[in-house]
Amino acid sequence: MSEKFVLATHNPKKLEEMREILSRLGVEVVSPADVGAEIEVEETGSTFAENAMLKAKAISEAAKLPAIADDSGLCVDALNGGPGVYSARYGGEELDDRGRYMLLLNNMRGQTTRAAHFACAIACVFPNGETLTAEGRCDGAVAFAPIGTGGFGYDPVFLVPEKGKTFGQLSPEEKHAISHRGKALAAFAEKLGTYLGR
Repeated sequence: MSEKFVLATHNPKKLEEMREILSRLGVEVVSPADVGAEIEVEETGSTFAENAMLKAKAISEAAKLPAIADDSGLCVDALNGGPGVYSARYGGEELDDRGRYMLLLNNMRGQTTRAAHFACAIACVFPNGETLTAEGRCDGAVAFAPIGTGGFGYDPVFLVPEKGKTFGQLSPEEKHAISHRGKALAAFAEKLGTYLGR
């Protein structure tokens, strides 16, 4: 019998990705809509880990099932770690992905220090109150202009030095192998496998 876990997301790509990874553990991943637990959770945490935990706890309580949530973003050294937890809301709700990365490039004008990293935190909350967490990080730099059309968010302006390409130029497989999310998911799957005794 497979166990049901709710993934706190409206993003079909994230759902597909988590299904693929956790199906190996005999885990069935469903969306909040599938179990009637569609609630808006305010991300008031000051870290990615806090936001992921807030979402996982709220969805687990609403669905009475184990819930998984993640939070991630871009942290730029020259901007004191910004946009960080505000990555998805950088510059205000009215901006789209392109608007956000163009604002970032604008704010980076004249900066010689381009170091940045993507961070991802995953939290899993069980109805009994037990929790599992995992984190991943990918170091890189902010490009001087957008390159590539792949991925989403800040991918076209996040340069991976060892690849000599932005996330926007990498294939989904290449990106997954080195990305903050790929690393966090791998660590999480391993911890969950141990927890479930698989």
